[in-house]
Amino acid sequence: MSKKHNFSAGPCILPQEVFEKSAQAILDFNGMGLSLLEISHRSKDFVAVMDEARAIVKRLMNLGDDYEVLYLGGGASLQFAMVPYNLMKVGGKAAYTDTGTWAAGAIKEAKKLGTVDVVGSSKEKNYSFIPKDYTIGSEYDYFHCTSNNTIYGTQMKSFPEVDTVMVCDMSSDIFSRQLDFSKFDLIYAGAQKNMGPAGVTLVVIKKEILGKTGRENMLSMLDYSQHIAKESMYNTPPVFPVYASLLTLQHLENNGGIAAAEARNEAKAKLLYDEIDSNPLFESFCVKEDRSLMNVSFKLMDESKKEQFDNAWKAANISGLNGHRSLGGYRASLYNALPIESVQVLVDVMRSIK
Repeated sequence: MSKKHNFSAGPCILPQEVFEKSAQAILDFNGMGLSLLEISHRSKDFVAVMDEARAIVKRLMNLGDDYEVLYLGGGASLQFAMVPYNLMKVGGKAAYTDTGTWAAGAIKEAKKLGTVDVVGSSKEKNYSFIPKDYTIGSEYDYFHCTSNNTIYGTQMKSFPEVDTVMVCDMSSDIFSRQLDFSKFDLIYAGAQKNMGPAGVTLVVIKKEILGKTGRENMLSMLDYSQHIAKESMYNTPPVFPVYASLLTLQHLENNGGIAAAEARNEAKAKLLYDEIDSNPLFESFCVKEDRSLMNVSFKLMDESKKEQFDNAWKAANISGLNGHRSLGGYRASLYNALPIESVQVLVDVMRSIK
């Protein structure tokens, strides 16, 4: 069976090399005569995996020893609760921007632990843009934003200067573009969008921001400090997703790092957006200045062409192009591992619709 052009929003496409090495590790890990799935997470072989998986993140992000890297379970959705639990003072408040479904989910959870001020929102215009005209003062315990909005296809091109702790959910665009990661005090990301399979969540945290909430008798599994003290193995970690994430990040590092990935991602996005803009049959969902490099959400302007278009892209071996159920239309996710050749196949299909 030929390989499909995988535009899925997540779990998503990963490098072929990662699949091959992961498959070998499931059969026999490091020549141990044991599968990666059955070895102890305390064995020297897996401890080495965890150590390197944490170290490579700091290398790619150019971060120092004042940051810790954790691989946790629960998805980014658990971080919606862990962030305010660890950072919002008892009786305190935080500032959030509401730029899509997942940002709204983070706001909902934070409100259960304190006061939340939504300082910017694009909800009334169906999340078609990124709000920008707001300021964040020191009265907030932290500011939370979502860098890329997977469903609606918007992305923050710049980040505000804030006078408090900066938190960012980078689930769907982490490692896709160069950023000054040191301006963020806490970054979290579900791995299944751009850096590995589902089942593990990356958390990068500046240690000095912890322990200031006044919250006593914290629940151990929700306490970042507990996970840091145990070097991301307070409990049995998701062994296979951590290993596959390490392989993905090694592939990124060995192929020019984030800078090279960004150049490839910009070329892919330009190819597709240029076709959307020039082809009268298609239209982007969001404003041009906030378009995502990772998730291109668009719609067909003539619904009578829908069957023809759907049949054409499926016949071209394209997978995962349907838009999210809450928005409709189509969504092409252009994650790091997607080759530009796949984007060209999609563009050729779009040009063929008459």
